[in-house]
Amino acid sequence: MKTENTVWHTQQVSKAQRAELKQQKACLLWYTGLSGSGKSTIANAVDALLFQRKCHSYLLDGDNVRHGLNGDLGFSDEDRVENIRRISEVGQLFVDAGLIVSTAFISPFRADRALAASKLAPGEFIEVFIDTPIEICEQRDPKGLYKLARAGEIKDFTGIDSAYEAPENPQIHINSANKSVEQCAQQVVDYLVEQGLIVER
Repeated sequence: MKTENTVWHTQQVSKAQRAELKQQKACLLWYTGLSGSGKSTIANAVDALLFQRKCHSYLLDGDNVRHGLNGDLGFSDEDRVENIRRISEVGQLFVDAGLIVSTAFISPFRADRALAASKLAPGEFIEVFIDTPIEICEQRDPKGLYKLARAGEIKDFTGIDSAYEAPENPQIHINSANKSVEQCAQQVVDYLVEQGLIVER
């Protein structure tokens, strides 16, 4: 810890109380997968389904966060680690607020995802692996990044010249290649219902 002379102040209203008011259980849905795998698209679809169910949720998207909070970071391994450290802290705050929060980041390193999980109580961290073969991600290439990476115009690109460590035991494993966005999103919502994190309304 770099900051000195600070003291943690315990809040009077607890996480459980905030979640109870919202009639849900707070958790962090951590979407991980290659660029172009569909993380943001699926996370957005899940967020819409949760909204329809009158759940209190929020989505933290990787690109959006890099426009502000993490705008000073590049894509080196060191900056990727710091990117995920920061979003882990923000995610924890959202969970403390009693929300169902989603993060859609490549988050390529298992150690960083484990660090995010360690900040939360058991059952609150839900790793969602959007498992899409790199060949399909390259075919989609919605931002044209793979083409640039293959041409050597983008360095440290995950899956090309920077490693991606796939989850070994994700709570939710989505094989998105042969499923619609709606089917993928429903798989996440079904899990939340099965675990008692949200209720049928």
